[in-house]
Amino acid sequence: MSKILRINMTDQSHKWENLPKKWKTLAGRAFTSTVVAEEVDPTFHPLREHNKFVISPGLLAGTTAPSSGRLSVGGKSPLTGGIKEANAGGLTATRLGKLGIRGIIIEGKPPEDDENWYSIIVSKDKVEIKQTNDYAGIGLYDLIDKIWEEYDSRPGIIGTGIIGQRLHLNAGVFGNNIENTDPSRYAGRGGLGAVLGSKRIVAIISDDSGCDRPEPEDEELFDTGRKKLVKALNDHPVTGRLKDEDGAPYGGLKNYGTNILQNIINEAGGLPVRNFAKGQWDGAAKISGEAVHELVDETDEKFGDKAEGTYGHPCHPGCIMACSNAVPDRETGKSIVAPLEYETAWALGSNCEIDNLKHVATLNRLCNDLGLDTIEAGNTIAMFMEAGEIDFGDGEAAIELLKEAYDPDSETGALVASGAKVAGEALGVDRIPVVKGQSLPAYDPRPIRGIGVTYATTPMGADHTAGYTIAAEILGIKGEVTDPREIKKADLSRTFQATTAYIDSSGYCLFIAFAILDNDDGFAGMTETVNGFLGTEVDVTDYGMHVLEIEREFNKKAGFTKEDDRLPEFFYNEELPPHNVAFDVPDEELDAVHG
Repeated sequence: MSKILRINMTDQSHKWENLPKKWKTLAGRAFTSTVVAEEVDPTFHPLREHNKFVISPGLLAGTTAPSSGRLSVGGKSPLTGGIKEANAGGLTATRLGKLGIRGIIIEGKPPEDDENWYSIIVSKDKVEIKQTNDYAGIGLYDLIDKIWEEYDSRPGIIGTGIIGQRLHLNAGVFGNNIENTDPSRYAGRGGLGAVLGSKRIVAIISDDSGCDRPEPEDEELFDTGRKKLVKALNDHPVTGRLKDEDGAPYGGLKNYGTNILQNIINEAGGLPVRNFAKGQWDGAAKISGEAVHELVDETDEKFGDKAEGTYGHPCHPGCIMACSNAVPDRETGKSIVAPLEYETAWALGSNCEIDNLKHVATLNRLCNDLGLDTIEAGNTIAMFMEAGEIDFGDGEAAIELLKEAYDPDSETGALVASGAKVAGEALGVDRIPVVKGQSLPAYDPRPIRGIGVTYATTPMGADHTAGYTIAAEILGIKGEVTDPREIKKADLSRTFQATTAYIDSSGYCLFIAFAILDNDDGFAGMTETVNGFLGTEVDVTDYGMHVLEIEREFNKKAGFTKEDDRLPEFFYNEELPPHNVAFDVPDEELDAVHG
């Protein structure tokens, strides 16, 4: 029987609740958004006591379903002012799934005169809300080391870093990776780390020792679906195995990570460069997934067993796509950061015209240590460059700028930690790439219009993962590419947004989309595992649309209107080279996404 753990930080109490029958099918994003919509007043301040921080492992977390260990966190976003869900890999979802916890709801906040910091420890037989002042104010690499020294069960850890503890708007929620070598598994978007900081919580530590895997209601259906999905993922050229029968690189994600997209999107003329001023750039290849792959092979040959670079690394237990990596230092072979994802390499690299791979990896490590969302951080650094505070392409200056965020007395550091909208407005920049206050990710919406429609209309603010039309517009589905410049994209975006909401709730990684959209057996495998686990049939589109309706209604009550479903003005007025196109999807098409 799944259960809910409710924690009240006003008096540091907790209680267990049975999962309501009406919530039987809810997990991950569906769970966090439902709780936030039902229990948080949309008009209240996101960093005061009435907001809630909700944690939920995906439905299949802890089971044998492949690549199903994603964890969702949710609340009212201090960055967008609307409802927010962000998800990540790491260890925590699997740990909570085995503990039988469908969700943790954290509410209230300590009294104003209580300046202590707390951590929550959850295990099979115990819940402890512990004063941990020694966890606060330190970098996250030191924090995860410290926690694993204190707990010999190798627990899952999530929490907030220095930036979230200071309630800055660009605070992500970190998680430790499988080896605990990097606090890099980020539910980064929306400033939810600041919500956790407002509860004066540094870390949530989960220990599944002595627990068994959750059992599906219909084991035969679940197992049938699992085998179909495993085969579809292993056979697909994007998600598949590392080598082919001849020993040559095969699966794109395993070999080159998500950063395989750096060269692909650059070639398509949709790579945002120099704060969305250009769509192509000569430096892209130097910081691409292929460049990391070559560097790993080079350092492996040079340093042998002492080399720490890798590719084909899973972000959570049971992930068979394994798209993560560790970027090694060319001179020492030691890992600089693990992983360097496409969105991060773009934000801290291409968008700032920084083509030095070591500089980009170092910026990534600083973000991980401070507790910053890398997409928002890269866009914020670009604001400083656009304002002439530092030069585009100057990686060393960007590193020094980011280090300012460690200093609690630095006004520049506070601006760096506040996100692109605040920084851009403070610096007098008029080209600020945000929707609902959140920065755009790594696909320019002018030559790839479906993703632009998603940026504009998703309840989450600009967010590529909320409706990843790139799968259809750039990579094609079943060999057929949807014209990226076609302006009739309402149906495409709606379909992807709904399917994404379902996947985000299942616990599956969004990247299974490549295989399930190309392979009907793979799609059937996904639904059969979910239905087999629940013991009831769930319709993908109906489920996803219901989640979207809940989220849209919350945002409407928070004050959002159709005018918030628009891109910034410069995307309509400035043509993007090399294709020299502006965003010309009419407002009527944007409004048609959700009706």
